[in-house]
Amino acid sequence: MKQTISMERCGICEEEKERGIHLYKLFICCECERNMIHTEPREEKYHYYLQKLKNMN
Repeated sequence: MKQTISMERCGICEEEKERGIHLYKLFICCECERNMIHTEPREEKYHYYLQKLKNMN
């Protein structure tokens, strides 16, 4: 029996990934989740993540 791997598009990096979390209606891959957690508010990337999360609806 073949196992199918479901891929989903990450709402942050917009790449197709198989592992991640669902935050409301937004899928976030493991790599982006890890990067978001380790980003400090003073970093430029922090604002990028905020904009992506605002598009959650």
